Amino acid sequence: MTAAPLPAPSWQSALGVTLAMQTAAAALGQTMPVVAPVMTGSIGLDPESIGYLAGFTSLGTVLFLACGGPVLERLGAVRMLQLGVLVSGCSIALAALGWPPVLFLAALFLGLGYGPTPPAGSRILAATAPARHRTLIFSVKQAGAPLGAVLAGLAGPAIALRWGWEAVCLAGLVLACGVALAVQPWRRVLDAGRDQGRAIHPAVLFSSGNLAAPFAALRLHPMLWPLTALSGAFACLQGSLFAFIVTWLVGKHGLSLPQAGAIFAVMQGAGVTARMTLGWLADRSGKPSLILAVQAFAGSALAASLALMPVGTAGPILGALAAACGFVAASWNGIALAEVARYAPQHRIADATSGSTVITFLCYFLAPLAFAALAAVFGWTAPLLLMAALPAAMGLLTAPRLLRG
Repeated sequence: MTAAPLPAPSWQSALGVTLAMQTAAAALGQTMPVVAPVMTGSIGLDPESIGYLAGFTSLGTVLFLACGGPVLERLGAVRMLQLGVLVSGCSIALAALGWPPVLFLAALFLGLGYGPTPPAGSRILAATAPARHRTLIFSVKQAGAPLGAVLAGLAGPAIALRWGWEAVCLAGLVLACGVALAVQPWRRVLDAGRDQGRAIHPAVLFSSGNLAAPFAALRLHPMLWPLTALSGAFACLQGSLFAFIVTWLVGKHGLSLPQAGAIFAVMQGAGVTARMTLGWLADRSGKPSLILAVQAFAGSALAASLALMPVGTAGPILGALAAACGFVAASWNGIALAEVARYAPQHRIADATSGSTVITFLCYFLAPLAFAALAAVFGWTAPLLLMAALPAAMGLLTAPRLLRG
């Protein structure tokens, strides 16, 4: 007797699953930055060390994106999202041990667990989202990133001051287990197309063909590399802001940890609103790449303004500028991913997304490392100005191609 065919998944359920997983993954990924001032101080690390930890997290994501494609094909997108968030949850719990070598290992595996989020989410939404609303739907899913960071920014400092930063890490494990269980009812229908015969042994994962596949996919359309280059520039600025803003506000401007965490949350909350607003605008205008180009120049200007605020600037002014940065400079992700999915061939969307995201996360990896090294020598302002300039500079280089596309 033949089993009844599974019903086609609705885009609403697909969006709900991917949004929940994106939110949880982002909350876990931002746990270390929001408790960085107390965490680094308690274990004897310099404040700028959070940049190295953030870099290791991004490196872990790059490792998955570079070779995890066959595992995604074999297990399915939802299962990979579940496994990824559980790896991240266990990693952040491991960080509670507070031993620096373990902390760096935990940061690496935290990023490895985040790795499935972009390609798995794009795979699910590309198969279910109506074409006329694709950019908005991708942007709503990506709004889970700042939404998770809002959760981390509000809850993390409060828990850390009451029970210690280690308790924040353990709360992350609870969150990971809860959300992985919550999406299980949708796994069967959303993973119906997985390739159960796909080989996933190490010789396949680390073969030259598999490692090259994400980058080869970026050559399948002339718009994919310009989109990726601009995404990388945005990532340098966004990664630096997210990794350092709490430490910067506490160390340079003298704010308390809860005040700095609240400003971090405000910046991320603005990103939630922006991703949905700008995603809707991109769909309505029919020119998503134009929206990205405008964001590049506006984001650079706002981040430079934030960097130049003198010591003693009132908290509300810092919060307003941080919110403006979050609205403009940290809301590009959904539009960029939707554009990659639009230009890539249907059967190579996961590969193209992985390739673009590998480059993006290499920038997330390198930028905080460079920022930390520069901050140790020149202070906070110069490296922040440097990162602020990158989106505008790359916008100048890529805008002609983007606007033609």
